[in-house]
Amino acid sequence: MRALGVRDTLAPTLSLFASTSTLLCCALPALLVTLGLGASLAGLVSAAPWLVALTKYKAWLFAGSGLMLAFAGWMHWRARLLPCPADAAQARACARLRTFSTWMLGISAAIWAVGFFFAFLAADLLL
Repeated sequence: MRALGVRDTLAPTLSLFASTSTLLCCALPALLVTLGLGASLAGLVSAAPWLVALTKYKAWLFAGSGLMLAFAGWMHWRARLLPCPADAAQARACARLRTFSTWMLGISAAIWAVGFFFAFLAADLLL
């Protein structure tokens, strides 16, 4: 068996960035409008006009980030039983890396779920 390495943490890290983009495109504007901060949203869109393009392609964005998140979960599941090195310092680093990877994957999934709720479900449920 091979040891846990950087390759096993790359997918969770990329999924975090992908899920954060879904949060920026869809959940953040919905939250600002819900809180009555429409002027802040207008200022945000004028400062970062690329947010409008992200919102236009939100179905593709969520599909891609969801696939990345599922792939990261699969990679994490495969790496769960890999042995850590025999050296004590490397074994501690391996354990910390596994814990970090688990947290990163969980945070990514939570961010993706919040973004998905606001992008596709909130309008039907709350209005």
